[in-house]
Parts: sequence; C-alpha cells; structure tokens
Amino acid sequence: MAGGNLSPRQKMINLMYLIFIAMLALNMSKEVLSAFGLMNEKLTESNEAATSRNLSFMAGLEQKASEQPEKYQPLKSKADQIHVLASNFDKYLEDLKAKMTEKIENPRDYEIMDTGDYLDNNFFKGSKLKPEGEEFLNQINTFKNGVAEILSDEKGMQNVVKDVKKKFGTEPEVNRDGVKIDWLDYHYKGFPLVASLTKMTQLQSDIKTTESEVLSNMMQGTLSSEVSMTNYTTLMETSKSAYFNNEQFDGEIVLGRKDTSTKPNRVELTLDGRALTEDQYAIEDGKVKLKINTGGVGEHKIEGNLIFLEDGVETLVPVNQSFATVAKPNSATISADKMNVVYRGVDNPMTISFAGIADNNVSASAPGLRRVSGSKYMMNATTIKGREVTINVTGKIEGTSVGDRATFRIKDLPKPTGTVRGEDGTVKMQRKSLEISTVGAKFDDFDFELALNVTGFKFKVSGQPTVEINGNKLDSRAKQVLSKAKRGSDVQIFDIEARSSGVSVILKKVSPVFIELTD
Repeated sequence: MAGGNLSPRQKMINLMYLIFIAMLALNMSKEVLSAFGLMNEKLTESNEAATSRNLSFMAGLEQKASEQPEKYQPLKSKADQIHVLASNFDKYLEDLKAKMTEKIENPRDYEIMDTGDYLDNNFFKGSKLKPEGEEFLNQINTFKNGVAEILSDEKGMQNVVKDVKKKFGTEPEVNRDGVKIDWLDYHYKGFPLVASLTKMTQLQSDIKTTESEVLSNMMQGTLSSEVSMTNYTTLMETSKSAYFNNEQFDGEIVLGRKDTSTKPNRVELTLDGRALTEDQYAIEDGKVKLKINTGGVGEHKIEGNLIFLEDGVETLVPVNQSFATVAKPNSATISADKMNVVYRGVDNPMTISFAGIADNNVSASAPGLRRVSGSKYMMNATTIKGREVTINVTGKIEGTSVGDRATFRIKDLPKPTGTVRGEDGTVKMQRKSLEISTVGAKFDDFDFELALNVTGFKFKVSGQPTVEINGNKLDSRAKQVLSKAKRGSDVQIFDIEARSSGVSVILKKVSPVFIELTD
C-alpha cells in the first residue's frame, strides 16, 4: 500500500486508511475491555449472592448437627473442611485482585486496563515462574486436591470430584497451532489486566459453586439414604398382645423406618401408668431400648411420647404399645458366653437355662461339662477326641419334664504370635531399644484373655551365629552379637517358647518376629 511509484496524494490517502483502521481497532479494543469489566461486575454480584447462600446453608447444617449429631456431625465436619479450603483460596484471590488494581484510581475504568504488566512482572521471569506464580498454582492445586481428598470416600460424589479436577486443572494447554503451553502462560501471560481480573473473579465463582454443589449433593445423599427402602423394616401391629386358640388374628403388616443416627432428644414413657426413670431405658442405635422387668403374667402397656427437636421446635411422636408375659416355657436357652464354639485346652464359660424354670430344676450333661453355680457352667473339651460335643438339658416344672439339646463345634487353640515390645511381624527398631525390649507371645483375635509367658527363644543377627536365650530379654551374648550388626541389618527372634497357666494342652509353634535395625 505504501510501496511502488505512488503520487503524494495517493500516499496520503493510504496513510489515512491506515490511521482509520487503527482507530477502529482501538475503539473495538476499548469496547472489549469494557465488556470484560461488565462481566467482572456481574460475576462479583453473583459471588456475593452465592456466599450468602453458602453461609445460610452452613448455619442450617450447624443447627441440624446440634439437634441430631450422629446423623449430621460427620456431614458438617466435611463441610467445614471444604469451607475452610474455599475461604482461604477465595481470600487469596481477593487479595491478589486488590494488588493488581491498587494503582488504578478508578477501579471501574476498564478501558485503561489494557496491559498485563502486573501479572507479567510478578508471575513470570522469562520462560520461568517467579515464587508468586508458583504460589498461584499452589493455591489452585491445594483447593482442588483438598476437596478431592475430603470427598474420596463419600458416596455419590464422584461426579463432583471429577468436575472439581476439571475446573481447577492446571495441566498444559494446546494452542491453536497444536503447541503445548504451560497453563499459567496460556491463561495469564500477556493478557490485559481486566481480562485476568475477570478470570480470577470467575475462579472465585467456581470456588463458591463447588462449595454449593458439595453441600447440596451431601444433603441430597443424606435425604436419599433416609428415604431408601433399604432403611425400612416390617412391623406387626395388633389390637392386643396375645390371642386365644382358634381366634381370628387381626394383625397388620406396616413399614417402619430404621435409622441408627435418628435419636429422640427426650423420652417420656410409662409402663402400666408408672413413669419410667432414666435407668429403665437407653437410647441406642436410633432405638429406645427398654430395661424393665417383664412383671407378672398378663398384658402390659407402654405409653407416652418420643420427643424430637426439629429446627428448634419440639415434635411429639406418640407411643402406644403393649407386650404380654406368659408362663410355662417349653424350650431351653443354651449359649456360649464367649463364642459359638468351644476350645480345647481351656475352660469355656457357658450359660445354660430353661426360660421360666428355676436354675435348681435344670440339669445339663455332656463330657467335660460341670456346673459352677446357678446357670453358669464350664466346659473343658480337652479329652474329647471328636470335633463336636452335644449338651443335653432337662428341666422340671410342675412335675413335668422338658428337654432340649445343642451341639457345639470343638476347635484347637490358634497359633500364638511372637512379639517384641508388644509388636509382631516385621518391626523397625533402634539398636538400644531392642537391647531392653521384652520378647512376648499372644493370641491374635482370640476371645479368651490368656496370658502367655516366654521362657526362651533364639536370636539371630544376619551374618552372626545364632544365640539361644533363656528368659524373655536379650542376654549379654545376644547384646554382643547385636553390637556387630550394621544399620539396616535383619534380626530374627524365633523358636519362641511360651507357656500359659490357663492352658492344659501343648501350644502350637509360636510365629517368629523380624526386626530391621534403623541405626
């Protein structure tokens, strides 16, 4: 346009065209800058409304947690953690935005925010990032990873976690030429100040939206769980608690919701018109468990109210139930106090009784079984060769005998596990700590509390001769061998000899202990 053999008049015309095009570009640039500014204002207003909604939700959740802590306290705990992450990140961005505009007299004069000098100078140094740029990325990743970790075990939150990772991802971007560019360069380097300002306000909006989505999904999941049919059970409603022979039964099957976290805030109940005291009931797993005597034969009424606190207002749930006490049982109650099997080599405590029959009118017989007192028995199956034992029970009531029986499996004692300093398996220890530690043995996951005493063991340091030791601690020979071991050496304690005064059989071989020296 400006080359060739052009007349002075044509050169002037061409120059005017260039000036005109530049002016159009300048005007359009100012319009774009103003548009970014207006978008930033709208986002700011929306963020303020979102903040109010989230704070209102948190306040409501706090009240719910105070009224029903078992149901809502775990939810509130996670919501509090996410709220802290969101608040910290939001405050960081707000402070950064203030620094970006602190030298601008009118923060709404967006047409002068056409350079990216502030972020270019504070985030970047050539092709590398300054500490301020690293901190910006760290703030994003701290929020993203923190939310993902908190929600990792929360059911139904997979999509929320996926969305958070996408919104706050900082992986390299591919430009229109197909070249990978660092995320911070791609989004903030060389952009006008107002564009970067708007992007950060959008980040704040994403933070608040994420918090809202998390809280909403958590509450929705709680409500869905409450109304799920898996939380319902069937109940029988009857007009009375006992019926005569050949009488028409008028029972009705109804649904009842079970929820271990829903507990009444107060209980007002009566038994046959007498108020129940606090020691006559307990609130466990969302149920009011009664601890009352069944009383005499006949029907007994339980009436009153379960009182729940909802949004600060008491709601009464009426109770009108009955139960019947009957006589002349015809079956025995036989149970092992510790387990559903009996073990060789130890005394197994058992309770044997017939409901409604005094203990002195009940007799039980089986190999190795003896009565201790009342309904308490001891079973020692050491001499029984089979794998089962049958207990026969007879009860006498009003001159009539009734009988029952139960069969129990017989198991051997489990294999003991060796320990050092109370730890088993592979243990990392310092040399001095090992010198003074006690070698022991125990039964893992065993219902009986049987103390095992170690009387000897073998001690082996890698590359050194084995030392046989009497007792349960290292002797001078073992300590001398230990002093030659290098850091990281393997030490074995094996062939552990253990005994117990409460066991009448030979114990299985004790598992060894392995020690890795840390110094």
